[in-house]
Amino acid sequence: MRFVDEAIIEVAAGDGGNGCVSFLRERFRPKGGPDGGNGGRGGHVILRASNRVTTLSDHSYLRHFRAQRGAHGQGSNKYGRAGADKLVKVPVGTEVYDVDTGELVADLSADGQEVVVAAGGRGGKGNAHFATSTNRAPRNAQPGEEGDKLTLRLELKLLAEVGLVGLPNAGKSSLITAASAARPKVADYPFTTLFPNLGVVQLEGRAPFTMADVPGLVAGAHQGAGLGLRFLKHVERTHLFLFVVDLSSEDPVADLWTVREELKAYDPSLAERGGLVAANKMDLEAAEANLPAFERACQKDGLGVWPVSALSGLGVAELMREVAARLDAMAPRDAEEEVDSGEAG
Repeated sequence: MRFVDEAIIEVAAGDGGNGCVSFLRERFRPKGGPDGGNGGRGGHVILRASNRVTTLSDHSYLRHFRAQRGAHGQGSNKYGRAGADKLVKVPVGTEVYDVDTGELVADLSADGQEVVVAAGGRGGKGNAHFATSTNRAPRNAQPGEEGDKLTLRLELKLLAEVGLVGLPNAGKSSLITAASAARPKVADYPFTTLFPNLGVVQLEGRAPFTMADVPGLVAGAHQGAGLGLRFLKHVERTHLFLFVVDLSSEDPVADLWTVREELKAYDPSLAERGGLVAANKMDLEAAEANLPAFERACQKDGLGVWPVSALSGLGVAELMREVAARLDAMAPRDAEEEVDSGEAG
């Protein structure tokens, strides 16, 4: 299944059923009075986040979602049945926008989270509802209300604890392959990765964590160069950056600074997020020669460097343990921030 992270869909809730005009007609009760029932509510259109859905590809061609209309009221005070809701499953991490207003309708960031994006129309009242002491035989009833109709833009932003970022061909796909069960396409040319890959890293004695391999950034990515603008959004939700640098390149320091500047230009707050550096391709002689100067440059900026070879597996396990330790150290602080924001509210 191909990875799609944006889709436009049209949703239409069900109309409410009409109220009924009816009068009781029974033997020995010639004037039994009004007994028209109310119409049923129209069905809602509901979006639900699900971990079982990983892409918006289905919604890129199945674009129209309509809920059932409510049934009409009937005589003998029979109410119409409510219309069935239409449930639409989307990946966890999907943001929902109203196309007409640009407003963010919902951010579905947890498995099972739901939102009613189009409310069903209310059912109309039957004539029994309008009976009074002065109007004992009302001959009017309400029509059902129309359900909401909206055009929505769905935008998926991957939820991963660790974001792998680096220039094309730095070895991000190879690293996520070495560290997890993910099997992205790997080849010796730039832009092998054309969509983000998600891997789960399992370490003994710790709950697994997720890593997102984001397609390679280049200078000017925040302005649309390369694949940048399309995929930079996938780093917004990561807790920790793992900068992957090809240490055998002509100037690995400049490579690292290019990526960091692109993140900062896209969103200045990303520069404040924690990170560490994977000095990759240490199986090559050029990488070994570049390592001392690279470590000195990173040390000045407070970045820890972990020499690894995604190809041979050298240093990958140690790097993953360090990543896990960083995530564990961040967790209490995140929890405190959530408590503080809750108390403030």
